[in-house]
Amino acid sequence: MRKTLLTVILGGLFVAAGSMTASAQTKSFAPEGPTTCLTCHNDQQQLPVLSSVHGVQGDPRTPMAQHGCESCHGPSPEHLASRTAAAGVLFNGRFASPPAVQNQMCLSCHQAGLRMNWQGSQHATNDVACSSCHTIHIRKDPILVKTTQAEKCFTCHTEQRADSYKFSHHPIREGKVVCADCHNPHGSPGPKLLKEVTVNETCYNCHADKRGPLLWEHLPVRENCLSCHTPHGSNQARLLIERPSFLCQDCHATSGHNSNIYSGAQLYKSGPGLPYKTFPPTGAVTTNFRAFARGCVNCHSQVHGSNNPSGAYLTR
Repeated sequence: MRKTLLTVILGGLFVAAGSMTASAQTKSFAPEGPTTCLTCHNDQQQLPVLSSVHGVQGDPRTPMAQHGCESCHGPSPEHLASRTAAAGVLFNGRFASPPAVQNQMCLSCHQAGLRMNWQGSQHATNDVACSSCHTIHIRKDPILVKTTQAEKCFTCHTEQRADSYKFSHHPIREGKVVCADCHNPHGSPGPKLLKEVTVNETCYNCHADKRGPLLWEHLPVRENCLSCHTPHGSNQARLLIERPSFLCQDCHATSGHNSNIYSGAQLYKSGPGLPYKTFPPTGAVTTNFRAFARGCVNCHSQVHGSNNPSGAYLTR
């Protein structure tokens, strides 16, 4: 009986303490919820949040269904105090919490899935905030739209922006391919924030016909697609890093194969640069036909590999 009475008393104390804590927490939030916040924050940068995925009050998982704006920005007293120099800094032209604090709040809900490798990623270690890329107070985040995603990425990646204007490029500006098709900006076990572990596995997601296995394989192709191609843009066809046959001759020496730039005669003449051949007695210099147009690929068209029994030299 005594033990039961003690349990009831202690239980009552815990309930009372819990009620006091809950009451104190309730008082720290704005009594009228988002209405209090929107009294001041009522411009076109904040108001669209009411029609965004974060502003659906009927979904208990959303911030608006819990404590409104304060679910992310913190209780009003703390939010006002964060405007002091000790708690906030100028970030992206506005007064805000440091990137690590912002990201911690976002990751409290968005930790799983593609964000699971955020910690330790290149963007995280370079103090990139979620709000640097994402615009959460609008109905549709531009970073999630194919036609506008690249412009967000290009604000930092200016070299890739320049590559996208080159003659040969992935159709990023056309809205058919986006950066996130190859990269996971939230972190990846692969290099350069690639979605897959290797470059080739990433390329094979679209270029499955190059995967193989093939009877005759071109070893540089199996090793790394970037041995011949540059992914963001090139002034050569097919995103090649160099024009054939110069690209081929980076690995394949001209000895043992009649693929010199100049040919067509028996007499060599000395002179500046490469040796050349002439037709006596006119002295006219002729260009090797293998250097025309696509160069080596005129004959060796199956550069990614061949299943033809007679395709040892990757010929057509």
